[in-house]
Amino acid sequence: MRALSAILALALVAAPLAAQGWIEPLPGRPGNGVAKVRTVVSVRVTGRVALVEVEEWFENHGGRLGEGDYIYPLPGEAVFSNFSLFQGDEELRGETMDADRARAIYEEIVRRKKDPALIELVGHGLVRARVFPINPGETRKITLRYTQLMDRAGNALQFHYAAGGVTTHVPASLDSPSGPRRLMPQTPISFRLVADSGAAFRDPFSPTHDVSVEREHGRLTVRPVGELRGDLVLFLPFARDVVGITVATHRPVGEDGYFMLTLSPGEARGTTLPRDITAVVDVSGSMSGEKLEQAKAALRQLTASLSRNDRFRLIAFSSRVSMYRAGWTRAASGEIDAARQWIDALTANGGTNIEGALAEAFRAESAAGRIPMVIFLTDGLPSVGEENPERLAAQAENERGEVRVFAFGVGYDVNTYLLDRLSDAGRGATQYVRPGEDVEDAVGQLVAKVQHPVLADLQIADSPVEFDEVYPERLPDLFAGEELVVFGRYRIGRRDRTGDVTVAGNRNERTERFSADVRFPTDAAGNDFIPRLWASRKIGYLSQAVRLNGPNEELIEEIRETALKYGLLSEYTSYLVQEPIDIAGVPLREGRGLPATVGGIRTDQVMAAVAPSEAKGVAAVNAAEQQRARRDARSKLELEEADRDLLMRTHGPNARHVSGRLFVESDGVWIDMMHADSLEVVEIEAFSDAYFLLLERAPEFEPFLKELGHVLLAGERVSIKVSDTGATSLTPLEVGRLLDRFKGK
Repeated sequence: MRALSAILALALVAAPLAAQGWIEPLPGRPGNGVAKVRTVVSVRVTGRVALVEVEEWFENHGGRLGEGDYIYPLPGEAVFSNFSLFQGDEELRGETMDADRARAIYEEIVRRKKDPALIELVGHGLVRARVFPINPGETRKITLRYTQLMDRAGNALQFHYAAGGVTTHVPASLDSPSGPRRLMPQTPISFRLVADSGAAFRDPFSPTHDVSVEREHGRLTVRPVGELRGDLVLFLPFARDVVGITVATHRPVGEDGYFMLTLSPGEARGTTLPRDITAVVDVSGSMSGEKLEQAKAALRQLTASLSRNDRFRLIAFSSRVSMYRAGWTRAASGEIDAARQWIDALTANGGTNIEGALAEAFRAESAAGRIPMVIFLTDGLPSVGEENPERLAAQAENERGEVRVFAFGVGYDVNTYLLDRLSDAGRGATQYVRPGEDVEDAVGQLVAKVQHPVLADLQIADSPVEFDEVYPERLPDLFAGEELVVFGRYRIGRRDRTGDVTVAGNRNERTERFSADVRFPTDAAGNDFIPRLWASRKIGYLSQAVRLNGPNEELIEEIRETALKYGLLSEYTSYLVQEPIDIAGVPLREGRGLPATVGGIRTDQVMAAVAPSEAKGVAAVNAAEQQRARRDARSKLELEEADRDLLMRTHGPNARHVSGRLFVESDGVWIDMMHADSLEVVEIEAFSDAYFLLLERAPEFEPFLKELGHVLLAGERVSIKVSDTGATSLTPLEVGRLLDRFKGK
């Protein structure tokens, strides 16, 4: 019986904390065991209007009638029109509230549930309706319907759905509800968006989620890959021009704005440019066995992808350099068959003559109107001919001309300086294939991406506002079926600006221009995912510049400041403490010029750029891949993966990184690594009046309180600790003074 009571109590605790709506028991009445078991969201797009239906199923696990208010959070101000709410077939009388009216309701729920994960709702609007009683053992469905006018984002429509995504913190023991807490996942959410006029849109894309796209009977269907967690942002590009332009903006008050520009060329339909592709593969002794077989399979895949207008060259190198043919070969079927026989006969032996291979790769010239590409694959360091990576890179840059370079480093015994400098100068990319990963898969993904070039020599030719700090700094070529995502800042005066954003590129020996009418607002609170993605790109490019060009204190300081401001990890971010402190019985010390450590784990990652000849091994490959992930990040998921990977590699599993700060757990409290013993600590009781007033005056604290619960935050002149004890009531004046001291004022 006690076990059953525990299950019911946990169901009651968890139910209101999942994403989307929940049934909140009436004030002053005992819980009733009503829990949500399923959510289905269906969206139908007609023109610019999205008709949204949210169906949620609730089951009463308790032994008494379940009743209460249905609560559905809204993202900020209410965005609903044509609002209706049903329980089964019976229509409910609901009301919508803006964020100000809803605040008191949310704060009361957070106090009662004592769950920091819920504080993200403070500041949101809500829909509320009294639901009819649910009998014990009964399951009832609540249906919410509304319409939403989608915003224009250049030549696209933008859809936003606030799915939430709170992972609930519940007591690990019912006997000690204020003790340690464990995680309970949210109720699964099924999401589907259908556009009736599917032919009017290119494939949708999302900067927040991976999505799958299906087309059938003229309809376009979009679903998230896996469960829907967190707010979903979806763009539907119009299928009008050869290239679609989507522009989303975000501008905080008092700052320059941010933008995300996406170029969507759609599928290839007779618009692609002819290519001259040179494939260069390492066949030295270290490539023997499975690596060589995978490389040969990748070459066969590459030749199969060639169109009749393409030309190709095949080069193999070990101690010496050999070629399939000296000059260009047309991609006719007979030539492809002969080339495959040459590939099949390749064997691995000898040293690594990178100098000779690169000289031969760049020797053949391409005519105007063709896109020259070199795909270079090696698993070793140069051992024949020139071995100095700086001189090798300089020679290659002098000989490269307009060739695009895509490099693959296989394993850890490669020089990352050389490969990254080759691809950086050649407007391409380097990918590192770690031991155990498949060379054929890595090369195959590139082959599929670059199969159909649409525009070369891209540039942003015109805009109604001034653009700044645009990444990538040099736009790569545009390929069919592959969105190119660009992030940057924009400067604006006191008024909104509207006008054409124009992108120009070369196709068939002429310059073509594509434009979209875009509004750049002076105040744009939405799309708040853009600044961190922009900052990630910036850090990736700055870090690569330090690694390729040598130490530069100004660049390193810019990386540190950017990472701290935008809540990102970086290999150059310094988490140095001011004085020795003690965490969980392990002293944390810092000496002049020495990194702080916790149990042997570095708490700073200030990495001096190594000499080019030493840019090899596990650490070098990991650093290069981390910077590539930063430079290429196109979505929140990719950014989170990059952060998680770096955190695990540099700080271990017992650390947490939240909004630019590093924390280590001690006795149930997460300690900010910037804290020093000399700082005064002001303690505030969680979920008290002082807690909510602090949150209201300093909303930037929300991520720390939501993710960590009990936390010690370090400030400039004082640290703030949130725990089960401390001040319960502070005046607005006292909170203001505390925050001034926290910020060093």
